[in-house]
Amino acid sequence: MAKEQPTASRGFIGRIKDLGTVFVFVAKRDKIFLPLVAGSVLLAIALGVLLFLAVGWLAIAMGVMLVVLGVLIPLSVRAMHARYVEVEANPGSAYSLVQDMRGDWRVTPAIAATTNYDVVHLVVCRAGVVLIGEGSPGALKGLIAGERRRLAKVIGSTDMRDLMVGRDEGQVPVPKLRRTLIKMPRTVSGKEVNALDKRLKALTSRPQMPKGAIPKNMRPPKGAFKAMRGGPR
Repeated sequence: MAKEQPTASRGFIGRIKDLGTVFVFVAKRDKIFLPLVAGSVLLAIALGVLLFLAVGWLAIAMGVMLVVLGVLIPLSVRAMHARYVEVEANPGSAYSLVQDMRGDWRVTPAIAATTNYDVVHLVVCRAGVVLIGEGSPGALKGLIAGERRRLAKVIGSTDMRDLMVGRDEGQVPVPKLRRTLIKMPRTVSGKEVNALDKRLKALTSRPQMPKGAIPKNMRPPKGAFKAMRGGPR
């Protein structure tokens, strides 16, 4: 038993440190977090004083619990918001959020991309095939249209949807991305998801030839095609 006490103590201290780390993380990214905590703590203290006047010293423990809750409740509510703010500022935010979702979500990142960090991610799920674009709407329209044509050859009659992540009109903000995906109607069974995922991975794993003229340093030497056909050298 003596060996378990230090472990439990370290676990408790570790949790306190984790809460402190989360508190600092949220405070740096959420402007209303600290005022919200201050208001909650003041309300908890006021309730604690009223309880003290009503029942005496027995209310001290309850007052302390109310103050702790006054910190933990705003922290739990605003922590997810702070995470969205942090993730939204970085490229690949949609991919990281969908990848962490619970359930059967098969995500393949950046099946199409530009040098300006415009990317299209592929999601295979119970709703079918979903293409998620991040970046400039003008560039994404062409990328998504090209991927729709390419994937349509493989998925058959399976539902295919696309959406763009962002704050402009017609786009889906990062904080609403999970909800948007979850609300999509489920039209594909679990077995169909597995089969569909295998076919699409085989397709997306094939290297695509770049558009435009082939660079000179990549062209075969003159006469190579004749040699391959067995023609005169």
